[in-house]
Amino acid sequence: MANVATAADSRTKPMTPEERKVIIASSLGTVFEWYDFYLYGTLAAIIGKQFFSQFPPATQAIFALLTFAAGFLVRPFGALVFGRLGDLVGRKYTFLLTILIMGLSTFAVGLLPSYDQIGVIAPIILVLLRMAQGLALGGEYGGAVVYVAEHSPRNRRGFYTAWIQTTATLGLLLSLFVIVTLRMNLGEEAFQTTQPILFGLQGGWRIPFLLSIILLIISIYIRLQMHESPLFKKMKEEGTQSKAPLSEAFGTWNNGKIVLIALFGLVIGQAVVWYTGQFYALFFLQTVLKVDLLTANVLIAWALIIATPFFLVFGSLSDRIGRKPVILAGCILAAATYFPLFSALTTAANPTYANAIETVKAEVSADPATCGSLFDPVGIRTFTTPCDVMRRTMSQQAFRYTQVSAPAGSPAQLIINGGTPIVFTDAPAFSAALGPAMVAAGYPAANDPAKVKVDGFFAALANGQSLKIIAILTVMVIYVTIVYGPIAAALVEFFPTRIRYTAMSLPYHIGNGWFGGLLPATSFAIVASTGDIFAGLWYPVIFALLTVVIGVLFVREKRDVDLAN
Repeated sequence: MANVATAADSRTKPMTPEERKVIIASSLGTVFEWYDFYLYGTLAAIIGKQFFSQFPPATQAIFALLTFAAGFLVRPFGALVFGRLGDLVGRKYTFLLTILIMGLSTFAVGLLPSYDQIGVIAPIILVLLRMAQGLALGGEYGGAVVYVAEHSPRNRRGFYTAWIQTTATLGLLLSLFVIVTLRMNLGEEAFQTTQPILFGLQGGWRIPFLLSIILLIISIYIRLQMHESPLFKKMKEEGTQSKAPLSEAFGTWNNGKIVLIALFGLVIGQAVVWYTGQFYALFFLQTVLKVDLLTANVLIAWALIIATPFFLVFGSLSDRIGRKPVILAGCILAAATYFPLFSALTTAANPTYANAIETVKAEVSADPATCGSLFDPVGIRTFTTPCDVMRRTMSQQAFRYTQVSAPAGSPAQLIINGGTPIVFTDAPAFSAALGPAMVAAGYPAANDPAKVKVDGFFAALANGQSLKIIAILTVMVIYVTIVYGPIAAALVEFFPTRIRYTAMSLPYHIGNGWFGGLLPATSFAIVASTGDIFAGLWYPVIFALLTVVIGVLFVREKRDVDLAN
């Protein structure tokens, strides 16, 4: 009964100065680390041109996304390396090390010469730096979450750890703010290519990476002021800490099955909702709807500003009704509404395009024996048959089409609205003829005045079209806050103190690093292989629903568990 009373009291007590210091110190450092990590994602299109210039533009975009994904692929390995270190040595010193690795890797990207300057070594080094960032982030998040949770009152863990959950979005928002400010002040040409920097390097896009050294110094200073987690300190004094956290966490079925349940019953659904709402939506605006980079960044930034407080709302709600119902409700909402939301986003952002994909009937007619699969998430396949080249070209230019079978031996051709066929002769000729023909049929030209465009951060609020887009994006980001706000507390509560850092970090980073981080590249590969701009949404919808099913059947609610056990 004493525990219940204490839990009830802690729910209403104000935050103590020590608790506030712990949350601020952990959150600020993590914001800066996410800022470093997401700079690349925000600038992927420009980086693709700088480091993959030997490839065609469409392939540049794919390789840029894959390099972005490389940072996610290694996050689980960072979780293992630094999680083990955190359970052996301590929470404080481990995520002090991770932020040092992250900051130096990010700073180095700003000083990395382009492909045109040093050749193939440039993209190789870029990938290695992204992997270093991913390793660091794999250790950072778990350390910050465990540190805050082990300082939190039992029945306020959802609310306290939700502050850490805001950091990913705030880091993304900070990167967007810096980038938008530089773009507006330098101009687009100087930002992308001509602004002198250091050592003969050019391009204002490098400045946000170089500024990370300032954030690194601030973060190290803040974290040096922090004390070790009281639960870890007590465990160390008693000599009960794990001697082999990896084997203890994953080498026995009792703990291993909990890791799998956490991964499939909570994290994967959370991950795909997170990356759809904050990254796929941004890439969709730029790549499919052809919204300029500044406008897309401004619109998503406003959605992030409006929705970010809801992390705390849903973290706090999970203290009252449980982590599981909140997270699974967010997965259900997202799966049920993504298709209408992205359809509405298309209509609002590029109405001419939205009308064209419904009214323009484009048919690729070819011998079905010459038409293969176009699925190519890693961007390394070469397509040679006329049917495949035609469909690939149309997908890359975001033209919707259907494939119809022709008699064996028939030439591959494109028929638009039943008119005169465009017979395939070679790839350059088809590509040259495709754009004007589709524009003549009803698709928008590059300078279509109906497409959304804003000239500044606050200008977005004075435009009815952009306000509608911000509203749609805000709904998707609120879905993110529903699933992500409580996830830290949920994962911390699954595992005992002696292996907590190691065990909770791995499912989080497999879910977010692999299933989430690969979402943009995989979803766009699905779009390219089907000719349907909305087909990529099946990826998050299916995994969100899978999480709901597994979560309902196997996840146990643990919001009132004692973390000292």
